[in-house]
Amino acid sequence: MKLGVFLNSQHAATDDPKRRFDEMVEQVRVMRQLGFDSVWGGEHHITDGYHYFPLLPLMQRLAGEAEGMEIGTNIVLLPLHNPMEIAEIGAFLDVITGGKFNLGVGLGYRPEEFDMFGVPIKQRVGRMVEGVEIIRRLWREDNVTHNGTYWQFENMTIRPQPLHNPHPPILIAAQVDAAVERAAKIADGWAIVPTPRVDEIADHVEKFNVSRAAAGLVPSRHFVRLYEAACAKDEETALRRTAPFLLEKYASYMAWGLPGLKLDKGDAPEEQLRKLARNRFGIGTPEQVIEALMNQHRIGITHLAMRVSWPGMPQADILASLELIGTEVLPEVRRRIAAGE
Repeated sequence: MKLGVFLNSQHAATDDPKRRFDEMVEQVRVMRQLGFDSVWGGEHHITDGYHYFPLLPLMQRLAGEAEGMEIGTNIVLLPLHNPMEIAEIGAFLDVITGGKFNLGVGLGYRPEEFDMFGVPIKQRVGRMVEGVEIIRRLWREDNVTHNGTYWQFENMTIRPQPLHNPHPPILIAAQVDAAVERAAKIADGWAIVPTPRVDEIADHVEKFNVSRAAAGLVPSRHFVRLYEAACAKDEETALRRTAPFLLEKYASYMAWGLPGLKLDKGDAPEEQLRKLARNRFGIGTPEQVIEALMNQHRIGITHLAMRVSWPGMPQADILASLELIGTEVLPEVRRRIAAGE
């Protein structure tokens, strides 16, 4: 199981964006020094009260700080984009990372974003399925002709093509049964959201594998999960540092209509987070986080994109958590996996 970090690109509108970007660069440099495997970023637009760094330009800039590490999108909202452009940018990211790019895509669910791009939200499934087909073909073939519902073109070739052979893995974000089955059939792997509990993910991993086998496809090696993680010398410190910022992020998710979330507003923030994290996140001491990560490995996760920061969190607390995960958690998790535990 590879162990990477998902970067928080969402910051309060009143924050200095240059300072927040500089902090992000520092985080990536620390991650590289500590031996994390990968860097990931996500995409959203017009997030009221916040600014959100544009995903693809951000990853292009940070690739230079992450030499030797994998770079991934978790996720590009593919129905909002022209897949020919995503194919070109993705191929370039694969080149500049030495063949270490992962393309995670998803449907999107916020009407505001579809309105911004002038795309009917009812077309999102068809646009994503067709977009994945176009990207895969452009990454593998020359002189591609496509006559689809949303895009038509003749004899198109992109250059440069990716270094990855046969192409960078395409991961699809999915949460409900039908979407998981669709991802199994048209993608190379599954990008898993952070909200399901361990047992729910295990059931869906099995469903993904069965659907893929039924389609006559080889088993996937790409089960990538966005995973909430925070580490401190004691559990109470980890909860205290994390709760105000993670809970605010999840309040945004609920306001945006993301399903599967519930917070007990009657509890103190630390207790709210403790309940939300149970059997779901890795928050606590190094020993607690190690066991939480091993549980992800045991259910079939092959790559974790750990989110260790949320809007408004102080840089000192982010770096402290990264340092502890990098020095005490990563080596022990890797040792246990190598020992077959």
